[in-house]
Amino acid sequence: MRTRLLSYLFKQALSNILSNRVVHAIGLGTMVISLLIFGAFLLLFVNLNAWIQGWGHSMSMSVYLNDDISEAQRNRIASFIGDLAEAEIKRFITKDAALKDLRNAMGSQAGVLEGLSKNPLPASFEVAFTDIEGQGTDLEGIKQALQEMDGVEEVHYSEEWLHRFEGLMSIIKLVGFVIGGLLCLGILFIVTNTIKLTIYSRREEIEILKLVGATDWFVKTPYLFEGMIQGILSGIFALAILYLGYFLISTKKMYFLGLAGLDFIFIPYPYTLLIILISASLGLLGCFIAVGRFFDI
Repeated sequence: MRTRLLSYLFKQALSNILSNRVVHAIGLGTMVISLLIFGAFLLLFVNLNAWIQGWGHSMSMSVYLNDDISEAQRNRIASFIGDLAEAEIKRFITKDAALKDLRNAMGSQAGVLEGLSKNPLPASFEVAFTDIEGQGTDLEGIKQALQEMDGVEEVHYSEEWLHRFEGLMSIIKLVGFVIGGLLCLGILFIVTNTIKLTIYSRREEIEILKLVGATDWFVKTPYLFEGMIQGILSGIFALAILYLGYFLISTKKMYFLGLAGLDFIFIPYPYTLLIILISASLGLLGCFIAVGRFFDI
């Protein structure tokens, strides 16, 4: 009996949604946009966190050389790097190759380089370090040793950028919490007002149901279903749009400051379920707020 009653009330909720489809469509669209913004921040944070963890086990170093470096000096630098057990020279980039890489990176804007009278980019060694934690690699010491060698202009390694990036990650996390909280409040406001509008449009029918003996829960349960359905659909649509955006750019390799590649990954499965759970809960809570103004709960 209870199952049949719930089935009837659920069908009534669907009927209410179809009867007020314009109002629900507007509310649904606004909720999807709100959840999409939150999901985009979460996607950004997940990828940046994965990138940092990956770089915790593998670091890169760029050794920039002077333009007037001799062959013997360059070989001495390469020999020093080659003697490091944890280091491997990935490639030697000539000045011409560096300029070509810059042109490719700039794409359609590469025309601004046509006016250069000389190539300003230095040649460099790209060095990769593996298992730096296990071997206790002193990257700062290696950097200092290389900078003191003749023919070396400057040395940068990726961990320097990571230290600077940790503060930015904390800011992104804080901004994500603030925006997420504001968006949740916005979703509550949207759901509450959407359900209010549907209640107002059917207030005469509600009064008749009350007069013939319908209980408060019998009358308000379809509205609770409406909010839950709207919340679940909003979460699903937001994740679908987010995945479409991810799919369009997932075939490309992302680069951060030109130092290392970052594989773009989607939000982990538990987080997708969390987004749907949050959206459904907000939809249900918004309905409780809306119906609480018309019924004694």
